[in-house]
Amino acid sequence: MENLSEASGVIGETTENGLPVIWSFVNELPSEAERASLSWLIVIAWQYDGSARNGMPSEQVNQDMLKLEDALEQLEVPGKHVPVYRRTGNGLKEFAFHARGTDEFMHSLNVSLASHSPYPIEIKFYEDGEWSDFRRLLADFDPTQQAIQPDRAKTQLR
Repeated sequence: MENLSEASGVIGETTENGLPVIWSFVNELPSEAERASLSWLIVIAWQYDGSARNGMPSEQVNQDMLKLEDALEQLEVPGKHVPVYRRTGNGLKEFAFHARGTDEFMHSLNVSLASHSPYPIEIKFYEDGEWSDFRRLLADFDPTQQAIQPDRAKTQLR
């Protein structure tokens, strides 16, 4: 899977509760062998007040999110943990990774954030060897498929 910070991939928009949500991801599954070895889905979530900006973060919160994002880019280690998608909107920023193990991922995360002030994030772990979360996202942006969630309007941007 390619680095999400590179130009390739998809940036798309959906709606949740009538608010825009921006997604960024590489539009393909990694090899079957890589998927099998990275069975843990790890979601880093940052909830924020988006009431003044149509569900989007304030300028200051966005700047802090960009600092976190820069640190998270260091976590891409093929065979250990890879970024899967990012989403922003409706009061929630998420960074999703697939990893070989949760302890190893948390160690890498703590190292990458050691010099940072604490962020208001929550980290959730899901065993997802089938990559079903990412498969649903791919289906949502596949023009030949109907959206999984009925209130999502799909728009692909390149």
